Formats: sequence, structure tokens, C-alpha cells
Amino acid sequence: MIGIVVMGMLALAFGLLLGYSAIRFKVEGNPVVERVNAILPQMQCGKCGYPRCRSYAEAVVAGEAEVNLCTPGGETSMLILAELLDRPPVALGEMAEAHHQKSLAVINENQCVGCTLCIQACPVDAILGAAKYMHTVIASECTGCELCVPACPVHCILMQHIPQATTTWKWPYPEVKRKVKLKLGETLLIKST
Repeated sequence: MIGIVVMGMLALAFGLLLGYSAIRFKVEGNPVVERVNAILPQMQCGKCGYPRCRSYAEAVVAGEAEVNLCTPGGETSMLILAELLDRPPVALGEMAEAHHQKSLAVINENQCVGCTLCIQACPVDAILGAAKYMHTVIASECTGCELCVPACPVHCILMQHIPQATTTWKWPYPEVKRKVKLKLGETLLIKST
């Protein structure tokens, strides 16, 4: 009986110590990083050069990265980030424009061996299947990040572009000419989209 009481007292003491430590040593995050991270699509695809969307958000806020590197977010997220951080919009690169065309992963079920490597690579759980059974892609969940393609050892996953329809079409962003004054009084004309 004494052992149970001693263990209970120790558990209570350590619980109080952990509770106090959580309050005393709490680290506040940067609220701007939180807002930028909320804007990003949370695909964790690494196409921006950072392993996670949170890492990219921290780099953008610190001024170490441009606002146009998120290819899955495309032009929409770039414009929102530029406005939030009070930076000029930067044109998306060719890779971003090509990626922004909506695509969908398609698994050739006849070739699938059921290794589950694609399921492990998918950051949004859009692939359905089990070990040693064929897999399939849930079309409504797939974001087209292409992370499952290199993970497949038998190369049975292909990216299929979704044709443009009235529901996926958008107006092109207009080009705006801006004047930028340099330090020596020179004026440079920049074309941005």
C-alpha cells in the first residue's frame, strides 16, 4: 500500500512540474508566419525548395525567399502573400505555370504490386489501398503534387492533365508596368504580371 501512495505522490509531483514548465517556458510563435503558413496549400511537396510549408513560410517572412515559389498554390497564393507582406507580385516561373495546370495521379492497376510506397509518399492521403493489393487514387483528394510518381518502383503511376473546363478556367492576370527608382535617380521599367 505504501508503494502505491509513493508512486501516486511522485506522479502528482512530476505532473505539477511538467504543467509549470509548460506555462513558464512557453515559446510564442510569429503571428505573420502563422498567417503565411495558413495561406499555403499544406501539400508538403518540397517544390519550393523547402521540406515543409512551414519552413517556406518562415523563409518568406524572413525575406530569404520570394513569394512566387509555391507552385501548387500558383498565382492566387502568390498574390495573397505579396499583399500580406507588402511586397510586389512576382511573375510565376515556367515550371510553376506548367504545374498549375491541374493534374491528377492515375495508377495503372494492372501493373500495381501493392508495395504501399505511394501511400507513404502521398502527403494528403489521396491513395487508397493495402499491402499486396492494388491501389487507386481518390480523384477528389489528389492535389497533383507528383510525389507518388518517383516513389513507385514499378512506374505504374502517371500524371494525367485535367482538361480545362468552365469550372477550372480563370481570367489571365493582366500585365502592369511599374516604374522603379534606383539609388542614383535612374528609372527602370519593370513588366510584372
